[in-house]
This record gives sequence, C-alpha cells and structure tokens, in this order.
Amino acid sequence: MVNFRLLRHLWLFLAVAEERHFGRAAQRLGMSQPPLTEQIKALEQALGTALFVRDRRGVRLTAAGTAILPAVRKFVDQAGRLELAVREAVAGRTGTVTIGAINAALVEDIPPLVASLRTTHPGLTVAIREIDSVEAVPALEAGDIDLAFARLEGVLGPTIQSRPVAQDRLAVVLSEGHRLTTMAEVPLAMLAQEDFAMFARRSSPVYFDKVMAACQDGGFSPRILHEVRSVTSQIAFVGCGQGIALVPSRSERLAPSSVVFRPLKERVEIVVTALVWSTAHHNPLIDSVLELIEPNCGAGS
Repeated sequence: MVNFRLLRHLWLFLAVAEERHFGRAAQRLGMSQPPLTEQIKALEQALGTALFVRDRRGVRLTAAGTAILPAVRKFVDQAGRLELAVREAVAGRTGTVTIGAINAALVEDIPPLVASLRTTHPGLTVAIREIDSVEAVPALEAGDIDLAFARLEGVLGPTIQSRPVAQDRLAVVLSEGHRLTTMAEVPLAMLAQEDFAMFARRSSPVYFDKVMAACQDGGFSPRILHEVRSVTSQIAFVGCGQGIALVPSRSERLAPSSVVFRPLKERVEIVVTALVWSTAHHNPLIDSVLELIEPNCGAGS
C-alpha cells in the first residue's frame, strides 16, 4: 500500500532542504510555517533521526539529511512523472517520452521535433528537461529520461547508443571592434594571447576536450577567463567584453549585434548534437522519434 503521508513528508523535506529556510519553504509550498515545522518533526520522529539543524540564520542539513537528499530528490521527481503519466492516461493520451536536452538543442533541434511528433502522434506527451551533456548517460541509465540531445560521441557504454544529429565547424566569437574582426578567416595561432570564455569541462567533457585539442594543435593552451555552462553564455560573455570564444558556427544566428563571428582558418569539425538513448530502458515510442530524426542527420552548416 502506498504511504501517502510519507510521500507528502518527503516532498516537504525536499522544499526545506532546497530553500534552507522554513519560512521560504512554506511560502513556496503555499502553506503557513507552523504546520510545515510540525510535519518535518513528524518525519524526523518516524525516521528516528534529526534531518535539520535550526539556528537564527535558517536551517542546514544534518549528516543524515545530506545522506538522504539525493534519493529523496530522485523519488519526488519520479513520483511527479508517475502523476503526469496517470493524468495523461486518464485523459486518453497514448504515452509519454521524456527528452533531456542541452541548451543549444532546446533552441535548434527540439522545436521541429516536437512539431513533427504533434503531427504524427497527436496523443503523445513530450516532456522536456534541460540537462548538461555530462548528465545524459547517467540519466538514461537510471531511466530518468528516454532520449537525450547532447554533445557526445564515441563509445558511451554497453547499453548506450548514439547518432549524430548535427555536425559543424568551430568559429571564433569576437567582441565588436576586436582587432581580428578585420580578417576573413582567423588562424588558431593568432588566438594564443587572448582570454577565453570557455564551455566548462564538467558540463561537456567531449566538447571541452575537442576545443582544447584544437588550441593545442594551434600551438597554445587557452587562457580561460570564464567557464560557463552553455554556448549562449559564451557568446554573452564575449558581448560583455569578457574575452573571446570558440563555438559552433551555427550559433551565429543566436548572437547579438555586440559580437562578430569569424571562421577559423583551420577546419575543426565538432559534433554539435547527438541523439542518445539506452537499450536497457527501451520505450517503444523511441523508435518513432528515431524515424523522425534520421532524415535530418548529417553535417550542419
């Protein structure tokens, strides 16, 4: 039998753990603080351990609270997905596909896919989650998502398959008025003394390593001024005068007028987006997505 009281207590625990403040958590939950405090105490009594240390600055997690937080976060997320699936089934929907996507894919690849799915599978619910590339494989292996659009290539695991969706060449992004904007093509070696706004390795190791290898082939290691989570952030930092960036050429259509794109003299190819899925947690609806994606595979601009 489902213990709905425990479910609610865990949901409340997560809110307090994320807010680190009972008042803010209560406001987020749309309830007053006293009953929230009482229910957290009831949860602590049921578990036989304190989950929070309370002081005048707010609350912080105990060792026990810290230990259970990842499992509670995942459990609450899965409960939310279950609730969505039940609602969709009652409404007569035919199924749900959960797609994890990096920021660039949310702009470039996901909108046409969702539009096609609405035409070919009008009863299908498509749930989208923003992820970093490094999160794709663990989320697929855990069954948290059905598909991922991420910057990945090569061997990813015994149960993980991938297919390139778009490939592109690297370009350099310069602030308006930069000395190199007068060049039609920029040799990598001429970037050796520049500061870089770089895509963080922890977000996309494959992409980061490819850019670093390109710079080393040009005879230098880039001086990284900022590490950011997305290509759009790289471009934004360049627009603010915070160095230069190496990004896929197709990102130019997303760029503001405060930056200038120039192709590299060397042709450095990179997988911009790959479609990744798990054979261990197979959702039959994945095949429908793969059929729609296949005609669009190949090199990008």
